[in-house]
Amino acid sequence: MIIHTVKPGQTVTMIAREYGVPVSRIITDNFLEDPGRLTVGEDLVISFPSVTYNVQGGDTLSEIADKYGVTINSLYRNNPTLNGLPAVFPGQILTVVGEEPVFQTPVSINGYVYPFVDRTILRRTLPYLTYLSIFTYGIRNDGSLISPSGSDEELVGITGEYGTVPLLMLTSLTDEGKFSNELVSRILNDTELGDIVIENIVEILESRSYGGIDVDFEYIGAEGKSSYVDFLRRLSERLDGRFLLFVSLAPKVSPDQPGILYEGHDYEAIGKIADRTLVMTYEWGYTFGPPNAVSPKPEVKRVLDYAVSAISNDKILSGIPNYGYDWPLPYERGITKAETLTNSEAVKLASDKRAEILYDEVKEAPFYNYYDRPTSFDDAVEHVVWFENARSCDALLRLIPEYGLSGAGIWNVMNYFPALWLTANSLFNIQKKE
Repeated sequence: MIIHTVKPGQTVTMIAREYGVPVSRIITDNFLEDPGRLTVGEDLVISFPSVTYNVQGGDTLSEIADKYGVTINSLYRNNPTLNGLPAVFPGQILTVVGEEPVFQTPVSINGYVYPFVDRTILRRTLPYLTYLSIFTYGIRNDGSLISPSGSDEELVGITGEYGTVPLLMLTSLTDEGKFSNELVSRILNDTELGDIVIENIVEILESRSYGGIDVDFEYIGAEGKSSYVDFLRRLSERLDGRFLLFVSLAPKVSPDQPGILYEGHDYEAIGKIADRTLVMTYEWGYTFGPPNAVSPKPEVKRVLDYAVSAISNDKILSGIPNYGYDWPLPYERGITKAETLTNSEAVKLASDKRAEILYDEVKEAPFYNYYDRPTSFDDAVEHVVWFENARSCDALLRLIPEYGLSGAGIWNVMNYFPALWLTANSLFNIQKKE
């Protein structure tokens, strides 16, 4: 795999000729909606398959997989335009075997999803995922659980088709649709209520064929630190090894880091209890904050430096964002609000605004500036956009082997970003339950 950054005047044909690959492969691999309109600074992933196959009349995907000794999931990963479905047609060129992964040690990838996800995007993404956390179950005052909006049972069923393990995600979401720190405090400090919650968790795990639970309790505060550990310990004992226990952790850089977001998460104690921990290494750039990369590499490394000192590295998943932000300038604290956009939307916006995409070599993240002119030049508002591209995904994913981590957690997989999955597929053997 090569990551090519588009230069002024370049076309897909010119780039294909430079690397000796078919134009069609660049277009399909990168899901280029308008191949004749590239953006300066845009990243394109150039792949070099080891084995391809020209589909013949009467072929089925399973027969092709058997013929070459590969899995159906690997065919889906190598051919994302299949959309995770087995239908093929004569004359279709399939990548049967891609390039040898850069790193041989298998890694796990978890994705986070809402039940209303577009099913085509879901099926296209699941072949790359070891786990899928379905956002989210909430909690009532009596300890009963609130089901996610939409059908999580359908998602669990689809997830199982791809050898991906579905995880029940638990947060402090209430019937009113808000996250409640007060509710979490009650659950953690009232052992009887906490045990009711635990029993309800186990009942749903068993009845809906989940493979485990992903607990995400945030803003606990120092006063809830020990009681949270105790709750997780009781939950783990009740799961009794039949189900996985994942715990999401705030991005700490030291054990005594001040702040309500950090103080309630005891990395060392939780790391001993959980099967996996997701370190939420994103949101340095955020909706109401000053413009910044969402996951600047130096900050991510500071968090991982501490994480591996407190938790066994084979229990850690590093968070990777699948989105960006668009800030109007100048930034005014408490007033400026950034708009969220997908990485693909960020590239399209750059193209629409004729902005050159730049790359911060320190933060390992792409960005650009543009002017929005509602009525005239006098009304022009400058904007800055930070997002992710192939190079930034590659930089963040390579931290997994650098730190010996279990893998990555992607927030979120509601949209399909080709560069992320092309890069992950070229770097790693992704673990699957096959």
